[in-house]
Amino acid sequence: MSKTKAGGTAKNVHDSPGQRLGIKVSGGQTVKTGDIIVRQIGMTKRSGKGTFMSRNFTIHAAKNGVVKFVPRKVKNFSGRTMPRTEVTVE
Repeated sequence: MSKTKAGGTAKNVHDSPGQRLGIKVSGGQTVKTGDIIVRQIGMTKRSGKGTFMSRNFTIHAAKNGVVKFVPRKVKNFSGRTMPRTEVTVE
């Protein structure tokens, strides 16, 4: 016989650090060229005038100015319109 009871298996013990996603600069705040405005996975927010989107969907400021968030309706691949937020720098 065994001297100790069965220990079982450890599940859900591997933990990864947070990815620090989200809005880094809120509307009305000033930004410099190249500043990160939004870090996101996928295109939940669109880049508008005065901004550009990098390869990992991060939205940066393309010029100095004030950040503005504008709601837009964008057509989906199926033709359905989806509400999305457009980020602009004026």
